Amino acid sequence: MSDTLPVGLKCNVNGQRLKHCTSMALEQLSDVVQRCQAVQDDNYTSEDYDVFQIAGRACIEEGDSAQVLSIVVDENNKDIVRCMGWNLLGPLVQILLKKEDKNLPHCLAIFTHLVEVCSPKELLVGLLEQVEEAHPDSISETVILLLMPLQKVLLRLGRRKASSVGMALSTLLGQVARLPVPQTKEQEEDDVFGLCRCCSTLLVFVRPFVAEAKQNLQARNGPLTHTAKEDELRTELLKFCMKCLCEPLLEVQLRGPATLAESPLRDFATEILDILSGIGESIPNLLCHSLLCRREVPGFLEEEVRYPKESLASLAYLLFVQHLAMDTFPSVFSPVFILQCNMDYVNLFLSRTEESRLQKGLDLYERSLARLEDNSLSVQLLELKSFISVPQNLVKVMTLCPIQTLRTKGLKLLQLSIDKFDTEAKYKFFQCMLKISHHSGVEGYIIKNIRNQIDLSLKPGQGNEWFLGLHLLPLLRLVLCLPQGPETDLLQNLDRVMESLNLLRYMLIRDKEWENQTGIWTELYKIEDNYMKPLRVGLNMSKAHYEAELRSTKDSQRTNARAGSQIQDSVCSVNVGSEKLPNMTPEMQLQVLHSALHTFDMIESVLARIEEIIEVKDKA
Repeated sequence: MSDTLPVGLKCNVNGQRLKHCTSMALEQLSDVVQRCQAVQDDNYTSEDYDVFQIAGRACIEEGDSAQVLSIVVDENNKDIVRCMGWNLLGPLVQILLKKEDKNLPHCLAIFTHLVEVCSPKELLVGLLEQVEEAHPDSISETVILLLMPLQKVLLRLGRRKASSVGMALSTLLGQVARLPVPQTKEQEEDDVFGLCRCCSTLLVFVRPFVAEAKQNLQARNGPLTHTAKEDELRTELLKFCMKCLCEPLLEVQLRGPATLAESPLRDFATEILDILSGIGESIPNLLCHSLLCRREVPGFLEEEVRYPKESLASLAYLLFVQHLAMDTFPSVFSPVFILQCNMDYVNLFLSRTEESRLQKGLDLYERSLARLEDNSLSVQLLELKSFISVPQNLVKVMTLCPIQTLRTKGLKLLQLSIDKFDTEAKYKFFQCMLKISHHSGVEGYIIKNIRNQIDLSLKPGQGNEWFLGLHLLPLLRLVLCLPQGPETDLLQNLDRVMESLNLLRYMLIRDKEWENQTGIWTELYKIEDNYMKPLRVGLNMSKAHYEAELRSTKDSQRTNARAGSQIQDSVCSVNVGSEKLPNMTPEMQLQVLHSALHTFDMIESVLARIEEIIEVKDKA
């Protein structure tokens, strides 16, 4: 029996260990191996497993990897190693990650041998455990080290590997998602955290499984048809692609060849789309998923899980902004249909607050609109929820986003979307935005657009029923009103009030009373009662209040000056109406109050000119 043990680990007849054994752990390992060689049919006890694991790990950690190697490669120990060897993966991986360890060659040889001879199921569990337990500073190194051994283990499972492939891909992507995403060209080139290398290696890892899934499709004679028993491997690869589209690709700002000649992340995105096509997923159908009828897809995945909306939004971005896989997209689809497909994805992007999401949403919306001719979108599209929710989210970007470039682009796209609506759709859109925007600046912008449409309609040969006559009057009533009557905060609603007054003055000058194409002269008495008079009352109230506050502030300064106070260094607060202004110096208070009074003078100036036009008309 003793002759079956490797040189240096033999025991004498009486069981006494020879002096070649260099440590207690090595003695224990020698002992358990000798004992297990006598066991038939792999009926090892739990104690045998525990001793082998503890002693073997200790030997590796203590530097006795050469002796461990001689044990695991011994043909007489193959059954023991096949059953127990995977327990040594932990310390082996740690040494392989260090790279400079003197025992590296022996540990690499042990690791390679275990991957070839151990039970693939146990190896899979052990390798994935190492991936999951990777230290945050060595995630990419761990993933890259274990990907190809994992591939070899999975291929050893034969045709019943689908769930194991899915488990492996999910674990790997979970760790890759923890890596920081490069934000600049230089960061992608340097790849300090290893995301690019992980993505490239993942593609190599998954290729044999993609090839097998393609063969399965071909065996079913032609294009993919959803059968009662779906190919599980294809399903796992679909889940993998959907997860990749979400993380990391949804976070990545891809760079074109002109910016970065060799971009691993762009290559990764391209191959993910190729895999989708290769496993039988139609890219056009995926893009139009939200518009198409819900498909009867047998299998254990529900539709929303199978095709997550965020992943499809990322797909749309890659197609229409980055122009990846556009050769798979048929040119027969109209620009209007493509816009409809993309609106849900644009809305999803714009409903977020992260800069990368907002940028992607704005880019996708811009590319979708750019394909359209002006005045080509019909009013029926406004019945789709996304055609209202996207402008609402655009308003949030324009008013709440802290990034100036995104705010500016949001305003540009709001105007571009208005330009694409036909006349009736513009009318309905203006009505809707005046009701839901709840922001004076946006409302003022919409009113300015209404004025432009009225001006266009008054030109020879450009007349239309929506911005002239009876249809225009309900829209004007939405424009020429004060949200809270005379108590409306005129400073907060300045943009809306000024644009409304400018529109009214323009119409009274441009549309002569005897022509009355807009109907403004017929409606004028109502406008005077419901808008101009309440505005005059509110204006007088606001001016009186601010003038009184100005006098009070000046009196307080004079009092403090006579008392010898250092007022230039003092800080106090002012109440204006029900609002308390932030603490500020008296000089700042005076500046704010003067500015408010100047604003009221500006409003009064335009209002007075309108009243003058009406007075002249009445005298005439």
